[in-house]
Amino acid sequence: MSTTQMDNVTALLRGSQLDLAQDPLTMRPVYRAMLTAAPVPADVQTEPTALGRVPALRVRIEGTVPTATIVHFHGGCYAVGAPETSLTVVANLARRTGAEVVSVDYRLTPEHRYPAAVDDALTAYRALLDAGGDPLRIAVAGESAGAGLAMATLLAARRAGLPQPAAALLLSPWVDLTQSGRSLESKAEVDPSMTATALRVRAADYLGDADPRGELASPALADLRGLPPILVQAGSHEVLLDDAVRLAARAAEGDVDVTLDVVAGAPHVFQAFAAVLDEAAAALDRAAAFLRDRLHPAASPTQVVA
Repeated sequence: MSTTQMDNVTALLRGSQLDLAQDPLTMRPVYRAMLTAAPVPADVQTEPTALGRVPALRVRIEGTVPTATIVHFHGGCYAVGAPETSLTVVANLARRTGAEVVSVDYRLTPEHRYPAAVDDALTAYRALLDAGGDPLRIAVAGESAGAGLAMATLLAARRAGLPQPAAALLLSPWVDLTQSGRSLESKAEVDPSMTATALRVRAADYLGDADPRGELASPALADLRGLPPILVQAGSHEVLLDDAVRLAARAAEGDVDVTLDVVAGAPHVFQAFAAVLDEAAAALDRAAAFLRDRLHPAASPTQVVA
């Protein structure tokens, strides 16, 4: 482990002024400023688009000819964030897979409570299929709440009788809104960015009167049979570690091809720090290999415009 690098990332997160338990309208500019501070490489091309009625950001690497699409959902506890706040992770996935990434700008709470975000996610996925998208060339991905939304998309698609995508990539998933994971307490001292209090506040805000045990709210409690291969990545220093572990176990119970990848000492969504953290870059390499192996025909970062 690159101890100095990990310590630096942890110190940076502990020094942040972001408190996800605060009012979302106050947090949104702070969150955006924090997550968009790093410059984006010049060859990262972005274009506003829409999937159905849902706005999104199309991301690809200049010079590539994508043969696959990753539908991505940003994090932010369903209350903050936008495609731009996940651009570092999204651009890294596009670069490593050769795929085009479409990052969905789903509606946020408290203006739009559950199931608005799930409705937007399913609308976006359905629009991709309706436009002729081959599900074998589509993957879904997300981080934190966005990973929970990616799982909810798979379950909502199953309900609707839609074909499943080729794979799902979940980074530090928040997939149990009942907040029953033991790591909410056992990892509280070592998690530098997330707290059980913030998660409880945001879950209550998002759900309103809805049942937190519902499968689209808490996929970790759902029957996951029939879903595509899933890669779950998490750090051992996050209060949501149990969400990742229990989701992987639940998938295995449902005969789903699932891989659980836990990085020792890493914080929540550590992959966002790939530029300065060796473990993050290596994790994204593994994630990209997982996606390339399952998207057909396999996406290739070496496909270049002639």
